[in-house]
Amino acid sequence: MHSAELIDVTKLCKDIQGMRSKLIRLCGVAEGHLENHFSTILASYENPLHHLDDFPYYANYLKLSQLEFDILTKHCPNVPNKVAFVGSGPLPLTSIVLATFHIKTSVFDNYDIDPLANSKAIQLVSSDPDLSRRMTFHTTDIINVTHALKEYDVVFLAALVGMDKDEKVKVIDHLAKYMSPGAILMLRSAHGARAFLYPVVDPCDLRGFDVLSIFHPTDEVINSVVIASKSPSNKQSTDQHPLGPTKLPTSFSTLKCLIPCSTM
Repeated sequence: MHSAELIDVTKLCKDIQGMRSKLIRLCGVAEGHLENHFSTILASYENPLHHLDDFPYYANYLKLSQLEFDILTKHCPNVPNKVAFVGSGPLPLTSIVLATFHIKTSVFDNYDIDPLANSKAIQLVSSDPDLSRRMTFHTTDIINVTHALKEYDVVFLAALVGMDKDEKVKVIDHLAKYMSPGAILMLRSAHGARAFLYPVVDPCDLRGFDVLSIFHPTDEVINSVVIASKSPSNKQSTDQHPLGPTKLPTSFSTLKCLIPCSTM
């Protein structure tokens, strides 16, 4: 195990905690600029989705989406009818990759608070007859979405929705209140030194959900993956705290991507 993986950010001193919080926000701003820039470039093509590998981290999205799909099918063997992605941004690669390669018949509702981000995202999928039919983009804060959340079989929560603990927990509590019992919540977290780039989601943060598994990658992909099921009631499950990482491959290299980058 690398020494960086042994870092427990909860035990760092107050000054380092403050530095970490600023770094996460800086990372979020930088990632937003990067996605805006490449979304604009891709939209200049006649068929933007044929050029997704122009984005420098596209291969990582392929790997992460493959992993998330593998974990999802392990716990949810039925193909979901409706999927929500919260925090889709101007370059909604996760939704695009999942809808194109893995969940090929489902409807995807993408939520983002930024109207410009949604405008850019719509430009990317508008030229594709299938995705433009199955994908919609909603400009709203997810906190303002209530009963519509009951329609989704699976909800994905982007890593940078809620960039500190309080913000993240507020969103999770809202989802717990309105998602249907048994619906799946997939979150991106971070582990070890990677927690200096992205917020950490602990099992105890998932009040109203039963944590099913947690996976921490050890390669170039930064985000951990957490999957949970909405509990029959909003009471926190008592058996989720002792949960350890699920027994999945320790490296993405052992997971075969269904679609290589060159075919896009």
